[in-house]
Amino acid sequence: MPRPAPGCCRARRSRTTLQHHERPAVDARPAASEPIIAARHVVKRYGGTIAVDGLDLTVWPGEIFGILGPNGAGKTTTLEMLEGLRAPDSGELRVVGIDPVAHPEQVHRLIGVQLQTTALFDYLNCAEIVALFASLYGADASSARVESLLALVDLQEKARARVDALSGGQKQRLAVALALVNSPRITFLDEPTTGLDPVARRNLWQTIRDIRAAGTTVLLTTHYMEEAEQLCDRIAIMDRGKVIACDTPRALIADLGAEATVRADVEGAALSLPELRSLAGVVEAEVSASDGRESLELRTTDTQATLIDLLELTRARGVTLSGLGASQATLEDVFLARTGHRYEGNVERETAEAPKRRRRG
Repeated sequence: MPRPAPGCCRARRSRTTLQHHERPAVDARPAASEPIIAARHVVKRYGGTIAVDGLDLTVWPGEIFGILGPNGAGKTTTLEMLEGLRAPDSGELRVVGIDPVAHPEQVHRLIGVQLQTTALFDYLNCAEIVALFASLYGADASSARVESLLALVDLQEKARARVDALSGGQKQRLAVALALVNSPRITFLDEPTTGLDPVARRNLWQTIRDIRAAGTTVLLTTHYMEEAEQLCDRIAIMDRGKVIACDTPRALIADLGAEATVRADVEGAALSLPELRSLAGVVEAEVSASDGRESLELRTTDTQATLIDLLELTRARGVTLSGLGASQATLEDVFLARTGHRYEGNVERETAEAPKRRRRG
């Protein structure tokens, strides 16, 4: 099946409704003629700050769709608008065909939500708290249903364990189970693996895959590049309130036109951008300076040829390289190519740091 065209998050505007979007090819998703989530030209401001700036988004039934971006990119605000918790200042939203601003109660019956932080009753056990949440929704709170939900998130052996006895990863999986008590069409997960150790994170990834396999569309936010690349069928990369790219992880990386990135620190005479761009296989070069030392990054279509030419150039120029290495292109390279700045998990930390001087070409 052909992969989706770049820019697949952007809706094609019809005369009156959010329709006629191009569907991506995701084998695990059942066929559907209409998107389950659609946003067009959505803007949200907080005072003079534009948190979401012209958002266009399309999610299809059965996808695990990720919104990737650093803290402050607008991910959580986007989810809160889709969940009917905040109203946009302008633009249109549809969730399962319903306007979440005009009809939030209808949307809430069809979605499940796991927040970044979930306050639970410490002295209830897992089975009791799932049954409580199900009864609050007016959903099935039977023992069989509770057991099936706990099994879905691999907590069946913790059914009688109190919440305050659970590990961080187990509490996150319990929060996901609570988001499923009403058998939602869509589950929203806001940075579900933040703060988890690598093992707990990967366990939760499998839980999310199991949720999708059971027929629920998943929309999650994350600031972990690896998580988006390994888990999501498609991702929208957000930065400073805008969607800067949207496609499958593999397609976004392929669109760079480079298979790998060569990195090294430079000691001695500086290397010019024209020299670096002329190396075999190089499609883009960048030199940055920090603490009196220059570092180079070369995106290349031929790692071996680039390394050979680079070593010959540095030998001829009397330049010493340290920390020389090559790595496959990743979503971090996509972010850098699209924005011109490095990906940072924390925008506040990025702005507080002294900026590096960069030359790009």
